[in-house]
Amino acid sequence: MKKYLNVMKTVDLFRNIEEVELLPLLSCLSANMAHFKKGETIFLSGEKIKQFGIVLSGQVQIVQDDYYGNRSILAEVNQRNLFGESFVYSEIKMLPVSVISSTESELLFIDCRKLAAPCSKACDFHSRLIQNMLNIISKKNVSLTQKIEFLSKRTTREKLLAYLSAEAKKAGSNRFSISFNRQELADYLFVERSAMSAELSKLRDDGILKYHKNQFELMVPTC
Repeated sequence: MKKYLNVMKTVDLFRNIEEVELLPLLSCLSANMAHFKKGETIFLSGEKIKQFGIVLSGQVQIVQDDYYGNRSILAEVNQRNLFGESFVYSEIKMLPVSVISSTESELLFIDCRKLAAPCSKACDFHSRLIQNMLNIISKKNVSLTQKIEFLSKRTTREKLLAYLSAEAKKAGSNRFSISFNRQELADYLFVERSAMSAELSKLRDDGILKYHKNQFELMVPTC
């Protein structure tokens, strides 16, 4: 775990936790690390989980497959971010989604019961951790609201422009890159890949957008 101390220091869950406290804290939380290959399943829909994860390196996706095998990407989780925390604390009996490692990943797992309840040593960092967790869940709710805004658009074109505009704003530039490939982007926006690709071509032909693979540029309108 020492290898990833510099990453852990920047994880929101450990905000206001001193570096010298991190290793004793992780021991108190019974934290454990695991390595996953690209495409490997971390949590499977239908199982009950008692741990949530933190991405130390790589990337994971929260996905949902319907009865016919169609996949939707509900969220993408990058380095220093948490996954599974809302499900473990909601005490649902069966996980409604799966978590897949979309790249080779190094993950840290924490027992939710150890975080929520003070240990026998009465470590003073538990209250800080709980406050940090509340803040994380609140931010994710805001992010979910934004995705609902994308999906509420009526057409594939409107969904694409809403998503790409949000990514440009996040990057602080009209030139930016996204981590999704074409199929993943279609799954994220809940649209057909062929229809989305056709709409991307139309946006390019209309002078609204330039792109190459996962690199995009929103064109500034001219009077």
